Amino acid sequence: MPGDTAIATVCLSGTLEDKLAAAAAAGFDGVEIFENDLIASRRSPSEIRRLCADLGLTIDLYQPFRDFEAVPPDVLRSNLRRARRKFDLMAELGVDTVLVCSSVSPDSVDDDDLAASQLHELASLAASRGIRVAYEALAWARFVNTYEHAWRIVRRAGHAALGVCLDSFHILSRGSDPRAIRTIPGEKIFFLQLADAPLLDMDVLHWSRHHRLFPGQGAFDLATFIGHVLAAGYRGPLSLEVFNDVFRQADPRPAAIDAMRSLTALRESVGTLEIPEAPRLDGHAFAELAVSGTVLAELGFTHVGTHRTKPVQLWQQGSARLLVNEATEEGAISALGLTSANPAGSARRAETLLAPVLPREHSPDEADLSAVAAPDGTEIFFCGNDEWLRDFAPSGTAPAGLGIIGIDHVALTQPFDHFDEATLFYRSVLGLRPEPVSEFAAPFGLVRSRAVGDQDVRLTLDSALVRRGEWSPGVPSPQHIALACEDAIAVARALREAGAPLLSIPGNYYDDLDARFDLPFSAALRENSVLYDRDASGEFLHFCTELVGSRVFFEVVQRIGGYRGYGVVNTPVYMTAHRERRLSLAR
Repeated sequence: MPGDTAIATVCLSGTLEDKLAAAAAAGFDGVEIFENDLIASRRSPSEIRRLCADLGLTIDLYQPFRDFEAVPPDVLRSNLRRARRKFDLMAELGVDTVLVCSSVSPDSVDDDDLAASQLHELASLAASRGIRVAYEALAWARFVNTYEHAWRIVRRAGHAALGVCLDSFHILSRGSDPRAIRTIPGEKIFFLQLADAPLLDMDVLHWSRHHRLFPGQGAFDLATFIGHVLAAGYRGPLSLEVFNDVFRQADPRPAAIDAMRSLTALRESVGTLEIPEAPRLDGHAFAELAVSGTVLAELGFTHVGTHRTKPVQLWQQGSARLLVNEATEEGAISALGLTSANPAGSARRAETLLAPVLPREHSPDEADLSAVAAPDGTEIFFCGNDEWLRDFAPSGTAPAGLGIIGIDHVALTQPFDHFDEATLFYRSVLGLRPEPVSEFAAPFGLVRSRAVGDQDVRLTLDSALVRRGEWSPGVPSPQHIALACEDAIAVARALREAGAPLLSIPGNYYDDLDARFDLPFSAALRENSVLYDRDASGEFLHFCTELVGSRVFFEVVQRIGGYRGYGVVNTPVYMTAHRERRLSLAR
């Protein structure tokens, strides 16, 4: 089975040297050298060859060689001259496979026999240099734009040094059925390139050049795709070729690690790599933040313990536990504790998938909790049952509560450059299921949101697509903790009476709600600034506090029936209300 991993240099930002160093540091076995990267480098091909050897990298593919086949004789002569020069270069690089893309040239014609004949001539020239030609069907090529068509031409050409390159994006973006890959002899599949992508309705060339993703970040069924390729007998490397505007301007080292994480998880899914399974996560053990105890008391929380060695307080209501850490940034959610069926197994899987393991100092009698860093820096602790509670000296007070029963979900705003990385992290490292991406217009631009998890552990990941100017009171990377209850209207009344700073929602929202739904409790929603949503399975009631720090607020939610969403339709409403409140306080 294929065991080697590779990455195309086009996936990463920086100079060629930057890209090679990042690929090696992430643990890749080899690379595809993208021609433009080599052209821009001051190092000669032989120097790049030595550099790769020093880094422990093989050079598995040189690409791309464009617009070769099915052309008039004078164009063919020029193309063969170009090929000879590139083969000389490949000899210096020490690479024996070249990627030839199906033509988009206006010089080409729709003639499979001519294409096969000219590719045979190219393969003969390549074979004399010890080189193989991997012919790839571009999804937007003039005539040969499916892998089936490319294979027919390769088979017709009948040369040992000519095979196909299969690219998951070119195949799956067109909706082609990959099952026929099984009919291609494995020895004729010279190379495999992998990319995921969101499902978008746009020109396939633009889609390809700007929106590819690493496996596990998009919507393609790459596990099934690879299954067909392996069933055909392919034994070469699994290589990533991802064109993405964000990845190509981000720091190449973490991007390469994210790429390796994606490939590791994909190899696990197809059975070519065994890594520790993701243990079941049974719930939110705690959320850690820096917020006023007065606010928590107004929300019905009780101070039930103090850490024996750290400046951390434990507040509780129902099964919702919040840790107030005086040493962290005011208002920020710094850590999440997740209850794992096997905390040690969760930590082993996280480390295998290259999640940064966080050093943690603790005394011998304290709980030894493993922690890793999420892409946004949030610390994720793996907790087994409630053993960590012994680290807190009881305060002697019994929690009373005002109707909150637990943590429903936690919302974390992601840096735009790390939105897809965060999805992959929670999906592969923690085993949480991602929901489809949703987008909505907020007061300050478009926001992208994606939930990950299930009924036991839920997170929402948000990212602002456009940020311009500083014309309004800013909230850097807003976060919130959603607390569960069984009667949102009753809890809203109780919290308001207790002095909690609940957010006021404008009457226009309720006028529209009355027009859309005939709700018997409509007046109570309006009176208590409770928002409403429904889907085919149930209903959702929720309300928010004002900001209780520089960027944190609380939400209280009630799920009725089988409602699985997060009330995203109402998010612009409470975001606008938050802004209005900040403006009024600033006056």
